Amino acid sequence: MDDVDRKILAELQQDGRLTVTELAGRVRLSVSPCHRRLRELERSGAISGYRAVVDPAAVGLTFEALVFVSMRQEDRDTVAEFERAIGEIEHVLDAQRLFGEPDYLLRVATADLAAFQRLYDERLATLPGVQRLTSTLVMKHVVRDRPLPA
Repeated sequence: MDDVDRKILAELQQDGRLTVTELAGRVRLSVSPCHRRLRELERSGAISGYRAVVDPAAVGLTFEALVFVSMRQEDRDTVAEFERAIGEIEHVLDAQRLFGEPDYLLRVATADLAAFQRLYDERLATLPGVQRLTSTLVMKHVVRDRPLPA
């Protein structure tokens, strides 16, 4: 990956709807070489997809919490089952396995506190291998969806 590829990635992180012609102009390439580089970035996995960034409040998800998960059991089967189950809960926006304690960090969005409590009690607390859940509420986002550094 060279500087031109990094410029392409930076531009697309700012505006994923650029046409190849617009992108080529911004990175100072002609259209054909820009298109080849773009397809290679996609093929290599450097670009893994394109998506719309949706305002959670616009779709009624105004409550966000971070949930720290400590596992009672961490054998391979339990971890795999836990991670599979987390992947099926649509309100879990991000899930990260951590070194140390706690074992996982989940970012959860729901409509309100009552919806979060139902999710917590009915789904999160019943996940395989969970010993303890600790939650903290998000007051506001200071940095959100920042592009990766070049």
